Amino acid sequence: MSTPLSIGPHTVQPPVVLAPMAGITNAPFRTLCREFSGGKGLFVSEMITTRALVERNEKTMQLIHFDATERPRSIQLYGVDPVTVGKAVRMIVDEDLADHIDLNFGCPVPKVTRKGGGSALPYKRNLLRAILREAVTGAGDLPVTIKMRKGIDDDHLTYLDAGRIAVEEGVTAVALHGRTTAQHYGGTADWEAIARLKEHVPEIPVLGNGDIWSAEDALRMVRETGCDGVVVGRGCLGRPWLFADLVAAFEGRTEDLARPALREVADVMVRHATLLGEWIGDEARGVIDFRKHVAWYLKGFAVGSEMRKRLAVTSSLAELRAGLDELDLDQPWPAGADGPRGRTSGNNRVVLPDGWLKDPYDCAGVGEDAELDTSGG
Repeated sequence: MSTPLSIGPHTVQPPVVLAPMAGITNAPFRTLCREFSGGKGLFVSEMITTRALVERNEKTMQLIHFDATERPRSIQLYGVDPVTVGKAVRMIVDEDLADHIDLNFGCPVPKVTRKGGGSALPYKRNLLRAILREAVTGAGDLPVTIKMRKGIDDDHLTYLDAGRIAVEEGVTAVALHGRTTAQHYGGTADWEAIARLKEHVPEIPVLGNGDIWSAEDALRMVRETGCDGVVVGRGCLGRPWLFADLVAAFEGRTEDLARPALREVADVMVRHATLLGEWIGDEARGVIDFRKHVAWYLKGFAVGSEMRKRLAVTSSLAELRAGLDELDLDQPWPAGADGPRGRTSGNNRVVLPDGWLKDPYDCAGVGEDAELDTSGG
């Protein structure tokens, strides 16, 4: 059995966290993952921009809706201005919107970093400290955690300084994606950096993120780095049952791994699309939103390209079910279904504000337009 992870008053056992992903980790997907895990683990909302929350943007207010069975309710916030972050956190506390707040400093998207946001922000140590201080102060008894990357590139690493600042400002736990901004999602995650961070900030839990495609990967990361838990992102795309595997593996039942045949996968696909329709309030829009998941669910199965295209343009549950029923649903779980999925681009030139790298302590203000509705990490 694994050691439970403590996030403030919340015990996360096994120590497994669903990473926030824009357009993916909405309430329906969290429901699926939670069902497979038997309610064990921590499932974080899509990233919410602090400005949109404070302004009560309609789309944002829907994104922070939690199912009645979700406990603890975990929100990820993205903000660049200490004052706005503080307002958003106090709003969450005053209106009882969540039980845990995670702050995103991991987004590598150019339209965010060019404004000094996302994974570019921790380079400005004093700005990072000011944001964390406002968040922790405003949160009161609610635990605040952060998710970050190693740094901007190999010449501008920030994670050890950021981890120390997090401890000093009262952050409850830190999660590290073992890649730089420049790497985006390419190459191999640097698990040694996770081990170094764990040694550097022994006072608080350190969670590892990056290249966890299977339950065995998660166990290996904990074994090799000494981290206190794992954060799983792209590895669960099209396979929410990975959380059943993770629970089994951390509980020592490594033989109890989910290997669904295509028939079971098809049933999950229809359920996922159904939940999306119910959440959005429109079946067609739910099925359309589901389209991006089709290729992930079918990865490794023998499904022709024409059928894949057809399933990816369905507009109703009946159409989706009819297309799936034409497949050879007796296909067993394919050997090629594990491994990388989602974005894998890497070695990107990092776009930063002019002069950003001149002074790592200068608290240069970050413009409001750095708060875009984009996630990643």
